[in-house]
Amino acid sequence: MLRLLLAQDGSTTRLCETIAGGPVSLHVLEQRIVQAVPAEVRAVLPGASFIERITCLAAHGQVLMDNLSYIALEGLPEDVQRDLEAGAMPIGHLLSRLWVRRTFLDAAPVLYERLWGAVGGLPDTDASRTYCIVTPEGPRMLIAETYRRGMLMRRPAAGD
Repeated sequence: MLRLLLAQDGSTTRLCETIAGGPVSLHVLEQRIVQAVPAEVRAVLPGASFIERITCLAAHGQVLMDNLSYIALEGLPEDVQRDLEAGAMPIGHLLSRLWVRRTFLDAAPVLYERLWGAVGGLPDTDASRTYCIVTPEGPRMLIAETYRRGMLMRRPAAGD
């Protein structure tokens, strides 16, 4: 199942909802506007200011995945920026407003270290990937994510 999760290029949020059998909860652990970003971010995204966002998606008391996102503010539609800054919904729901494609990148150890240091989860490079969200106007987001064992959640039996 992990190979399938890492290979899919659709909405990770929607995939998590399907596996969970319903809506997932977004937990925004950290979110701020930054100018100082890792070189891997500067090499891919335009501009000088970015939203750095560390989140996890959870359902039924289990963490499904952790995400570190850098979103270029340059050229970002105002409504998308407003909703990102509100931290009320997963990026996957916001992307439905934009025409996007994903470009998968080589592993980015510095990004994974930042993510795992913030979420407190166990590092798992085999369950991690990094990709860029590209719109017709150019690259907009760089995302590093790690799937968790909660993705294989046990459904409570009747009476549990």
